[in-house]
Amino acid sequence: MRNFFIAFFIACAALAPLTVFAQTSIVDDAGREVTLDQPADRVIGLYGAFNEIIAGMGLMDLLVARTRADHEPPEIAALPSIGTHMRPNVELIVSLRPDVVFQMAGRRAGAEEAVAALSARGITVAIFDIHDFEGLFSAIERIGVLLGAEQAAAGLVESMRERLDNVAQAIAGHTNHPSVFYEVRYPNLLAVGSGSMVHDVIRAAGGLNCVDSGRKLVRLSEEELLRLDPNVYLVQQGPMNPNPLPPGERPHFRTLAAIKSGRVHMVDEKMFSRPGPRSVDAVEELAAILYPQSFKNTGEAP
Repeated sequence: MRNFFIAFFIACAALAPLTVFAQTSIVDDAGREVTLDQPADRVIGLYGAFNEIIAGMGLMDLLVARTRADHEPPEIAALPSIGTHMRPNVELIVSLRPDVVFQMAGRRAGAEEAVAALSARGITVAIFDIHDFEGLFSAIERIGVLLGAEQAAAGLVESMRERLDNVAQAIAGHTNHPSVFYEVRYPNLLAVGSGSMVHDVIRAAGGLNCVDSGRKLVRLSEEELLRLDPNVYLVQQGPMNPNPLPPGERPHFRTLAAIKSGRVHMVDEKMFSRPGPRSVDAVEELAAILYPQSFKNTGEAP
């Protein structure tokens, strides 16, 4: 009997590490296998969307740093800054001992160099390329895997899908979809193309992005804008477009249908352009702008 118990406890001891330290692995959007020996409990996001996603899962306590531009959710202000998302401080990141660092694809050369430097120092980096809701949901689920929080990730995705379905049902009776122009920056007019998250926000809200280009950002002349003549003109306000001149006060813009009908709206750059839980807030806000009659009781989407 004594030998039996000894064998039993040896077997339990052998199995315990497999349970507690089970590896977790995903394939990121750069096509790389990202593997952790155990779910991460120290995380750094090099783009604000990751902080919002992690907060949406109820896991703010896993974040150990932020970038200089990150202010959402408000609690993140207490965390140390590791520089900008374009040029993060590699040495400071390494000193914080993150289990995983999240980065968004398509950042400039400085950010790519930082990712390479972090990888060379043994820091695990996962890269995501998000330009529509399905890509966002996939990213949330994979982040959930790396954090050992699959159920929290699934719950967040389910909640977001439900809210998008509510918007779709509210606008289902409309057959005429207004054309929408989304201004990223002015002057040197910059708009979103179909390769951007904003394009999918416009689609989900029942609008048509009038800029027909597969790129994320498209530079346009005023003549091209006048030719597009959108029904609705959205002006993002934020870091890329801090103090935009109202379109109605710009030369030649007064002839646009959107301006003549008063359908010009300022929107929050981070809410609309940053892929995360607030992307659904953007859809709800835009749907109420495009189809006010469908939301006249509350002034906002359900």
